[in-house]
Amino acid sequence: MGTTTACVLGISGSLRSGSTNTALLRAAGELVDPAFGFRQWDELATIPPFNEDHEAEPPGPVRRLREAIDGAAALLIATPEYNGSIPGQLKNALDWASRPDGESVLTGKTTAVIGASPSDYGATWAQDALRRSLEAAGAHVLDTGVAVPRSDEAFDADGRMADAALHMELGEAVWTLTTAMTEKEGLCDVR
Repeated sequence: MGTTTACVLGISGSLRSGSTNTALLRAAGELVDPAFGFRQWDELATIPPFNEDHEAEPPGPVRRLREAIDGAAALLIATPEYNGSIPGQLKNALDWASRPDGESVLTGKTTAVIGASPSDYGATWAQDALRRSLEAAGAHVLDTGVAVPRSDEAFDADGRMADAALHMELGEAVWTLTTAMTEKEGLCDVR
C-alpha cells in the first residue's frame, strides 16, 4: 500500500455542488474512527472519457485517482441513481481505475456502497449496479450499505442527517467497512 493520509477514501458519484450523496459521504466520513482517517476524493469532474489508447500513460487526473485508491485501505462510494443506474462519470472513473487488466488498483480493495435518492428507494438500483461493476473489477465489495430515500428531506440545512435511525445505520455500515478493512489489510499506515 502506498503512502496515505487516510485509510478510508470516499468518492461521491455526484458532480452537483448541493449533492445529497456528497452530504451522505461527509456524514459517513465523520463516523470513521479518527485513528483510521477519512479523505474525500473530489476530482470526479476532471476525469476524461476512458480511452484504451491512453491506458498505459493515463492523463494526470486518472493517475491521481489511481494513486488515491491505491493509497487507501478501503473505499466508500456514495452513488446517486440516474435512470435506474449509476452516473456515467462515476462509471467512467471506475473504468479507468479498473485498468490495466491484471494491475487494477481496485483488485481486492475493501469497498462499501451507499446512496441517496429523492425516490422512495434510496438509489438501490444504482447501488446494485455499482456493486456489480466493482465486483467485475475485482474489488472486495461488502454486503453492507445504506439507502437513503427521499434525500431532499433526509438532511437539515447544515447538511447533517435528519433521521437518527438512518444515521445509526450509516454508523453500522462504516463500522463494518473499517472492521473488514483491518481484518483484511491490518491497520493501515496513516501519515
